[in-house]
Formats: sequence, structure tokens, C-alpha cells
Amino acid sequence: MQKGKGRTSRIRRRKLCGSSESRGVNESHKSEFIELRKWLKARKFQDSNLAPACFPGTGRGLMSQTSLQEGQMIISLPESCLLTTDTVIRSYLGAYITKWKPPPSPLLALCTFLVSEKHAGHRSLWKPYLEILPKAYTCPVCLEPEVVNLLPKSLKAKAEEQRAHVQEFFASSRDFFSSLQPLFAEAVDSIFSYSALLWAWCTVNTRAVYLRPRQRECLSAEPDTCALAPYLDLLNHSPHVQVKAAFNEETHSYEIRTTSRWRKHEEVFICYGPHDNQRLFLEYGFVSVHNPHACVYVSRDKQMDKKISILKDHGYIENLTFGWDGPSWRLLTALKLLCLEAEKFTCWKKVLLGEVISDTNEKTSLDIAQKICYYFIEETNAVLQKVSHMKDEKEALINQLTLVESLWTEELKILRASAETLHSLQTAFT
Repeated sequence: MQKGKGRTSRIRRRKLCGSSESRGVNESHKSEFIELRKWLKARKFQDSNLAPACFPGTGRGLMSQTSLQEGQMIISLPESCLLTTDTVIRSYLGAYITKWKPPPSPLLALCTFLVSEKHAGHRSLWKPYLEILPKAYTCPVCLEPEVVNLLPKSLKAKAEEQRAHVQEFFASSRDFFSSLQPLFAEAVDSIFSYSALLWAWCTVNTRAVYLRPRQRECLSAEPDTCALAPYLDLLNHSPHVQVKAAFNEETHSYEIRTTSRWRKHEEVFICYGPHDNQRLFLEYGFVSVHNPHACVYVSRDKQMDKKISILKDHGYIENLTFGWDGPSWRLLTALKLLCLEAEKFTCWKKVLLGEVISDTNEKTSLDIAQKICYYFIEETNAVLQKVSHMKDEKEALINQLTLVESLWTEELKILRASAETLHSLQTAFT
């Protein structure tokens, strides 16, 4: 792989864990990893279980050097290797952060340190780690607007919120950046640009591990729970594995234990959480193939009356989805209430409790669910066709468009599976 291609800068065409395609090419000999291992060793990190490698489909990750058993420690990273707000406060930035009012957020402290250290180049003590970080990210906030417009409606709305949030974060931080001018020969505006802060924000958002909340007087009251974990953060995500991960107060190390078994030379995965593909795309910038948590969100019609009001009052207006096994219970329940005949409207409470009101109501709600599903299939095919045309016309956006294409392709698979399930359910009423 080319230098700088990180885990979120690649399109994820993931295979189920344990397949023959999980074998990769060892990259321990590459200069950036040689330097990183030296840097980690100087900070008391020793590891013989894992090696950096390039894998078909997932790209750069960590490969098992030996067979790993259930319950075995995958990695134990000493506290001295972690980049936390403590790291930042102890650095040359500490005095500036301590005297700034109102206190900067923990996120701002981490982002400022990353931008500053990246600017320092070879003078940075964190250079070996910075060298293996992605040069760019594929979270929606980093995508071109015309690519964001191709996203599913619910994801597009969240992507736009994400972009607005980062823009506000940048605007509200500029005065603090200006206070750092004595540290730099160059103008701080050229160092702490929007693109630089966006890179740092994505680095923390996509790669940080969770620590127990801490509170420092010199930082704002926002949760201080993030730590960057060099080398450990090369572990890729799979929804098919489970791990136990936490900071061990006794050993002062961040530890991960596997609840799975791994053969020698397989890629070792961790699980970022039971997230659907839209959440993975939004937060991490990739799509997981064969994701059992994947679903297709059904957008609601806001021009509805009393029935919508009832659904809203009882929490049935959000998270209406199609999944691998058909429409969600919430979606079918909402449709059953919307399909209630006028003379049976007083039974709406029974619908919310899951009771069958009539065969007519059951059949009508399934019919509508199937129509919605078919509509989404047509819509998805249309978007995929549009993406295909754009890939032919806009070569500069090929990587971003391929990522969007993979998201829609997975949603199409889910919709087709749901359509088959609905067809089977409908046969009971024919």
C-alpha cells in the first residue's frame, strides 16, 4: 500500500472473519513500521502477537503472528504510549491551555496538539505515530457536496449536521489558536486552518479509544474520555467478533482480550459496536459488507394527522427500518396503526401491544410494507445508476463515489432480502 493510506481512507469490502481471504502480506519491514516499533519499544511496549499487514478487501490492519485463543490478550498498550489530554497538558501547550478562558474542551486540546505536532514534522516526538495516520479521511464531513447529495436522506441530514458541527468547532476555536502565536514563527492561521483541524477532528473521532471520564480544572466540563492508541488503532472492525477492551488501572495499560479464536497469519479484528452501515459511514467512513446490524431507514411523511401523533407520542415515529429478516417490528406496528379501519381506530392501543386486530389489517400493512420496499429498491437502483455515470465522468471523485456505491449496494441487498420475506408473509393471506 502507498504510504499514508489509513483504515478510514479505504473502501471496505469486508469478508466474514475466518475466510481464506483474511490472510495478508506482512508489512513489518516497511520503514514507517520499523520506526513505530522502535518508538513503542522506547515507551515499554513489547508485542509478539500482532504484525502490520495489508489484507485483500480491508487494506492495512494487524495480523496474528501466532494462534490466538479465546480469552487471550491481543494487545496491552502502556499508558506511556497513549495520547491523552494529560499528554497535551504536560506539553508546551499546557501553559496556554491553562490560562485560556473559558477553558478549552478536551477535544480541542487533542486536536490542537495533533495539528501542532504534525506541523512540527521531524521535530515532533510523536512523528513515528503521525507518519502512519491517514493523510485524509472518508467520513461524510470530508466528502464533496455533490457526493453527499447521493447519500440516503437520513444519512445526508446527519452528514450536513456533522459538517455544520465541525465548522462551528473551527470558528469557535480561532481565538484560542491566535493565542498560540508565540509558539510559532509562521502565522497561526496558516497552521490551524480548517483543513488541518478537520484532519485532527477526524483522527480523534475515528481512531480514539474510550477511557473513564476525567475532569481537569483547565479543561471544560465536556467528557474527557478519548485517547489515541498508536499501533492498537490499526485493528479493523468486524461486526462478527467480540472483544473486551478497557484501561487496566493495575497494569496502567489499555488492554484488549479476544472472545474469538484466530489462526496464525489471519487478520485480527475488534468490534467498534453493533452499528448499522449508516452509522459506520458517518462516524468512521466505511461500510461493512454482510453487516448483521445493517438496515434501511424509512423516512416518514410529516403531513399526517392523529395516527402520526399517536405514533410520535409512543415513540414509533423514528428508527423505522428494513433489515435482513424483513421490516422491523416498529415499522410493521406503525403501518398496522396507519392501516386501521375507521371503525377499529379505538383499538390502537392493542396494535401498539402487538395484538392482531384483523386479517385485513395484517394484509394491508404487509402490502404497504412491500410497496415501500419496492419503492426503495427502485430508488436505490436509480441512485446506483447515477453513481455509475458520475464515476465515468468525474475520475477525481472515484474513491468517494465508490464508497457511496458500496453503501447503496449493501442497502439494496437488505431491501431485496426484506422483499423476499414480505412475499413469504403475504402468502399466508392468499
